[in-house]
Amino acid sequence: MTNMVDAGERRYTVGSLHRALQLVDIVAAAPTEGLTVSELTRRLGASKSTTFALARTLVDFGYLRMVEPGPRYQLGLALVRLGDIASAGLPLAEICQPVLHDLNARTGLTIRAAINEAGRPLFVERVDAPGAIRFHAPLGVPELPHVSSAGKAILASMSDREVASVIAATGMPRRTAHTITTLDDLLADLALVRERGYAVDDEEDFDGVFCVGAAFRDHAGACVGAISATGIKRESAGPYVEDLGALVRDAAAAITVLLGGSPVPPAPGRSL
Repeated sequence: MTNMVDAGERRYTVGSLHRALQLVDIVAAAPTEGLTVSELTRRLGASKSTTFALARTLVDFGYLRMVEPGPRYQLGLALVRLGDIASAGLPLAEICQPVLHDLNARTGLTIRAAINEAGRPLFVERVDAPGAIRFHAPLGVPELPHVSSAGKAILASMSDREVASVIAATGMPRRTAHTITTLDDLLADLALVRERGYAVDDEEDFDGVFCVGAAFRDHAGACVGAISATGIKRESAGPYVEDLGALVRDAAAAITVLLGGSPVPPAPGRSL
């Protein structure tokens, strides 16, 4: 960015902000696995302590994120909320809307889309189910990943070590009698999520409520978020959840395509 500021204008720039934006540019041009603090320091030409402080500040505001092992720094999802996603340059919520409305019409359930906020689902769009039932599902607030189908779908895209790091930061508070509260049990559940391509919240956040979620990816193959369907728990939910899981998984694949990614082949067509 220094080339964009001539000497006459440089007196109006703020040094620390200038370097922070340089750091974002450096990470944006880096390989998809990200850069360590030492690598950032060399490329920025600042001290390691200055680089670390800038990087952690950018992480706090969501412009960078840390991933293990390393840690390594990658672009954060605050850039998604600013609308700098996909070639269309549209905000994620707008990109997802046709898919959310279609899944809502096919299932009659509340459909939500979340971005991956350092392993936690931050919901940015919602299409409510028809009728009188409304779920308390606020937008713009990161939710606990271990009790959410969208959260578990996002965690399933990560390594077990990365999952452990996220859970160390968020904890695993019990929300209902069905909540998973140990890391070993969560990792076992995530193995199932990876196998079937969708995650299930079976009354783990609220009694009587179930959710099915699946992750979507960007053009580089990184998990940038998840879509979920929420409804009232049925008595014989097994086959129903399997069919719903296939629909949600295919909806997530459709969003992946809209983001320029390559989805896994969709499941055979199913209806509810």
